[in-house]
Amino acid sequence: MTVARILAEKGSSVVTVQPERTLDDAIHLLADKSIGALVVCDPEGHVVGIISERDIMRALARQAGAAFDAPVSVHMTGTVTSCKRSTTIEEVMHLMTEGRFRHVPVCEDGKLVGLVSIGDVVKRRIATVEAEHQAMRDYITMA
Repeated sequence: MTVARILAEKGSSVVTVQPERTLDDAIHLLADKSIGALVVCDPEGHVVGIISERDIMRALARQAGAAFDAPVSVHMTGTVTSCKRSTTIEEVMHLMTEGRFRHVPVCEDGKLVGLVSIGDVVKRRIATVEAEHQAMRDYITMA
């Protein structure tokens, strides 16, 4: 299974934030949308970073309340690992495991076209394993 299939099932809508918005804005956006990360994009839609709950906790630990008024660009992860629609789930799992992150932006031609989370990957992987088990049970029953 590829990322394209995941996006076809879940949709390609991504909540983004501009780098000049405040950390307080980002926190409220995360809470309002009940999500764990925001992709930081420039006006042309290019990914310039990602800000996650983990980044926010680090910012608060370092600067306490002063972090709220800082721009997202100060606290975001600037080096973002992305994938393409053609990337397999196994490749995405490897990226997430090696990089120790839970969100991977999907980019094509330099533009953001979706986002894959660890929850998306686990959900599809469990469905695949369950389908394989059912096929084996059916095969054994027929034998």
